[in-house]
Amino acid sequence: MPAYDYICNSCKRRVVIVQSYREYGNAPVLCPYCGSEDLKRLINRVLIARSEESRLDSLSDPSRWGNIDEEDPRAIARMMREMGKEMGEELPPEFDEAVDRLEAGQSPEEIEQSMPELGANISEADE
Repeated sequence: MPAYDYICNSCKRRVVIVQSYREYGNAPVLCPYCGSEDLKRLINRVLIARSEESRLDSLSDPSRWGNIDEEDPRAIARMMREMGKEMGEELPPEFDEAVDRLEAGQSPEEIEQSMPELGANISEADE
């Protein structure tokens, strides 16, 4: 059965209510914490499935990356986060750590020196 997210306007808690399609909109919805009927439905994000070709086309669009200031670590971090989202895959924790450090203002060179395993993976792929 589908689960719907609500916010209770009385106790301000976020709740998940499981209802059949037949019940949704017809049966009263009560907050399981305070019993209030004053709930507001929250709309969740929508996930759109895209082909690998579509994701790669999006990544190769020069208009998305043309304004990146290569001297600004924060701009590089924004670009990397966007590219990570477009990949649609789980990225290793080292990726998040490197991007977090870029967002904090560290230079790519500083990060590379303190995380030599990142460069090792790239050079091994080239061999």
